[in-house]
Amino acid sequence: MASAMTPRSAQISRDTLETRIRVQLDLDGTGSARLATGVPFLDHMLDQVARHGGMDLSVSAEGDLHIDAHHTVEDIGISLGQALAAALGEKQGICRYGHAYVPLDEALSRAVVDFSGRPGLEYHVDFPRDRIGDFEVELFEEFFRGFVNHARVTLHLDTLRGRNAHHVAETLFKAFGRALRMAAEADPRMGGITPSTKGTL
Repeated sequence: MASAMTPRSAQISRDTLETRIRVQLDLDGTGSARLATGVPFLDHMLDQVARHGGMDLSVSAEGDLHIDAHHTVEDIGISLGQALAAALGEKQGICRYGHAYVPLDEALSRAVVDFSGRPGLEYHVDFPRDRIGDFEVELFEEFFRGFVNHARVTLHLDTLRGRNAHHVAETLFKAFGRALRMAAEADPRMGGITPSTKGTL
């Protein structure tokens, strides 16, 4: 049965010719993060996921940043997805679904997740500019696509409004963390049953 008493953690290593990624994830943590991805703005966003998702997250990455950040950002998404899938295990007794609306000043984003076993991403996010500092905002979609494909979850992400690109990004990742937290929580009414009429996720 998935509960706070059951260890739900995972360690993932991913080595390619382009990147070397290490992820440690504890779903029942305290919201602490140790992040060294080589992409400072991504570190900032992953910190939001850990803090607002109530999980402990450690990510280290060495990537071909001399080319650009694409491979590193995508592979971190892949590795985080693998870690989540491993930490959830058989998904018995969890809520399965999670959603969150998060505002930051003028910005508002929504995240809805289903630990369905079926990867799918609906990404409807508009940024008012193409970069936040040195970070190319189009890479966020690559991060989330890598995540859903390897976590095997359905994820809907929508920005409802926002004029400040930094605010839009923060609301997006905070909502993502909160939705993950809700979906991963133990549902005492499930009694350890897998939340699906199929009997499996």
